[in-house]
Amino acid sequence: MLAVKSVLIANRGEIAVRVIRAARDLGLHTIAVYSELDRSALHVNLADEAWNIGPAPSAESYLNIPRILEVAREAGADAIHPGYGFLAENAGFAKAITDTGLIWVGPSPEAITTMGDKIASRVAADRAGVASVPGTIEPLSDSADVRTFAEAHGFPIAIKAAHGGGGKGLKVVYDPDDLEAAFESARREAEAWFANPEVYVERYLEHPRHIEAQIILDTHGHAMFLGERDCSLQRRHQKLVEETPAPGFTDAQRAKLEAAALAIADATGYVNAGTVEFLMDTNGDLFFLEMNTRIQVEHTITEEATGIDLVAEQLRVAAGDPLSFDAVERRGHAIEFRINAEDPASGFLPTPGKLSKYREPAGPWVRVDSGVCQGARISQYYDNLIAKLVVRGRDREEAIRRSIRALSEFEIEGVETTIPAHLRILQGSDFPAGTIHTRLVEDSMDFSDLATTTSPAIPEDEELSEREITVEVGGRRFEVKYWSQVIASTGSGQRPAPRRTAPRLGKQQPSDGEEGIVVAPMQGTIVKVHHAAGEAVRANEPVCVLEAMKMENEIKAPVDGDIVDLRVQSGDTVTAGAILMIIK
Repeated sequence: MLAVKSVLIANRGEIAVRVIRAARDLGLHTIAVYSELDRSALHVNLADEAWNIGPAPSAESYLNIPRILEVAREAGADAIHPGYGFLAENAGFAKAITDTGLIWVGPSPEAITTMGDKIASRVAADRAGVASVPGTIEPLSDSADVRTFAEAHGFPIAIKAAHGGGGKGLKVVYDPDDLEAAFESARREAEAWFANPEVYVERYLEHPRHIEAQIILDTHGHAMFLGERDCSLQRRHQKLVEETPAPGFTDAQRAKLEAAALAIADATGYVNAGTVEFLMDTNGDLFFLEMNTRIQVEHTITEEATGIDLVAEQLRVAAGDPLSFDAVERRGHAIEFRINAEDPASGFLPTPGKLSKYREPAGPWVRVDSGVCQGARISQYYDNLIAKLVVRGRDREEAIRRSIRALSEFEIEGVETTIPAHLRILQGSDFPAGTIHTRLVEDSMDFSDLATTTSPAIPEDEELSEREITVEVGGRRFEVKYWSQVIASTGSGQRPAPRRTAPRLGKQQPSDGEEGIVVAPMQGTIVKVHHAAGEAVRANEPVCVLEAMKMENEIKAPVDGDIVDLRVQSGDTVTAGAILMIIK
């Protein structure tokens, strides 16, 4: 019996659902928090109770530490699980929780501080005898320092957020002329995601593999390595496909990986689940990259390959109990596909919108972790992950075949998704052969011919439809359901015409004479305009930067010409399809 009786999940979406289910399997009372936009979200409905913590912007809700702590106190929570993202790697949040006498489900604030700081973690890895990719050991506040490093080590270089991970705040620079803009963009993304603009720089390895080690340690002296994951299939430095075991990974490499990961954990006094990430060059040498001091998005494939519930183990360790296992037995091969609201045909641009249809695949050894259901909305305010499809087979070949079947069964309408890209990856030659690296998707694969769909019309309401009122008392959420007759249009006595959803704008297809019109591919905020009205630009030259879902997207000129009409400036919020400028 755990000492913990109730747990507050300080997160949303898929990971909140995942933690709620693990906690309830352990007999714990679950407490959800939600923004005003997430009132009807799946995690809210699954939890034993739910509390409103603020408006839609994450800075006012899921990053609002005082409000989360207030709810934890009022709801009588014993522990707080942060999931991943938001405050999961915020040492100040972890310390605030422990200072109030609550249990933090994660490593100590000190370990988070050390390993969450990408510079300090490089120093810690060096002390543990683990080599890192050559890079700076101090935060950089001036692009001139980045240029000095590049002149010494050569291009390409990677500018990276010092206090984050997951590809956020990461910019790769191949050309000296792009350095200044990349430096500014990395700092903006780092500030948006991690509330700290500090960045550092390191040599960028060409065509490496991304290999990571899953570890978990308790307070009773048990330190377990649960195997490696290959996360090399990426776009925009964001993982797309993960698998375990890593194809072609030798027992000697695995032993070296285990020793390095546990040495780093030991050097920092690490307790709870963590992921130590490495880059492997073309010679098979491993270089420490970073450590994620939280549950990893792709923890699911490790669970499927070992039969161990990592989230449940996190809760056990946090409660002071020993791990429930003393050996790790691997079984088969597991692959995870991140199903994101993105359009592969348009360079994986985010596509927020409403899921007019959502039907998950099923069958033996097929798992779907999701925080949505049909009718849910993928918002520009948050990450665009819809679901994680996890498939296991007795070997890699079987897992691939089963994955093709499961992906083909996955039906999502209303937004573009990465599913067509996943299918093309699996049915190509490189992935089945295991010849993968971090640049494979962007350098060697073309998705521009994939069909772009439109949102279907919303069906007519029935004469009587189920309605729901959300009532909040002291911030706590309660639901009241009732049946109501559809309201007729004013003065007509007739049933109103059904509302229809206009087709979602996909790839822009300007008509003759409109080739120079630059439009917003999605809803978002203009964070930078590169040129003034009247200036000349070249085709494919970046003209502005649009931020959506906390990621920056360069908007490029479609033609050579002069900017004759500039309609936006930095800070403007635009809708999908809005005209940004006209070039003639």
